[in-house]
Amino acid sequence: MYEKKQGKKSFWYPYIRELDRQRGRGQLAVESPLLWSEEELAYLTGSPTKAEVLERAEGIKREYNELDTVWFMAGSLFQQYPYDIPTEAFPFEIFKQAFVAVQSCVVHLQKVPLAQRFALVPLGPPLLAYRSNCKAMLSAVNGAVELMVDRECKAGEPIVVWCGPQPNSKLLINYGFVDDDNSYDRLVVEAALNTEDPQYQDKRLVVQRNGKLSVQVYAGKEKEAVSDMLPYLRLGYVSDPSEMQSVLSSQGPVCPVSPCMERAVLDQLADYFNRRLAGYLTTLNEDESLLSDPNLNPRRRVATELVRLEKKILHACLQATTELIDELPDHTVSPCPAPYALLLK
Repeated sequence: MYEKKQGKKSFWYPYIRELDRQRGRGQLAVESPLLWSEEELAYLTGSPTKAEVLERAEGIKREYNELDTVWFMAGSLFQQYPYDIPTEAFPFEIFKQAFVAVQSCVVHLQKVPLAQRFALVPLGPPLLAYRSNCKAMLSAVNGAVELMVDRECKAGEPIVVWCGPQPNSKLLINYGFVDDDNSYDRLVVEAALNTEDPQYQDKRLVVQRNGKLSVQVYAGKEKEAVSDMLPYLRLGYVSDPSEMQSVLSSQGPVCPVSPCMERAVLDQLADYFNRRLAGYLTTLNEDESLLSDPNLNPRRRVATELVRLEKKILHACLQATTELIDELPDHTVSPCPAPYALLLK
């Protein structure tokens, strides 16, 4: 922001001009949703990405509000910029735009310690396109960032680079695009024990021991994720203290399974996936119809692509749950009552 204020006098003027031209736009010509209007953010209704965007925006606001403290307490950092204190020199909107421009230059490096995993590649966004399944990678070599391409490249041919193991929500927030073929794309299903449960402490021990109250559901691996959830959801249906002691003494959350318990657990899971799907403004078919419109607004397009891929994961989870219900031996059994069932969110 300070260098930008110097205009053409700044050594960095050509680069800052390029950053301004890009405005953090990714390969789909869309800025990060951090710069979208409230009306445009509504495209993400139902998606956990919307909450992530708002949370990141709050974090940027906190950073901005702390700039003056840094300016007063670490004045040596600002010696070459003899201007007013930061928040008087630059409004928040300008700071947010600068933050997004810098954020869009962050890349994942390979074959480095975890603490050195990220780097700033200043001309990354205008020169590179990112993808989740390619083999051209950025690596740290002798203090510099080096791009190792995976094939012969001709002059003028676009170079596509691996963007790291990021879900589409992160790709959208950081780089303004969504990858339709992203094996790292995922949704999170979280479950919370009912604190009113008389056996809450014992169940909490089981959960802490196995650490499974949060399940990452990866695209293409929905069946495995549903299977991972079931043992923990069954805990909510255990009410007999002797049964709970049996669970505590086992290696994993091995609950006694009855037909009525299994029906109740699967019904709860199916209801949860249906509720999440109902939280979106559009259906999967409506998303497909929107995306077929060549004149669709770019921000609407990338938001629709994101929620479409999320819904595909949720539909696959619902299908896996429905198949398990169909496999139950007796469909006349009523679900068990569960006053202390786990809370899914």
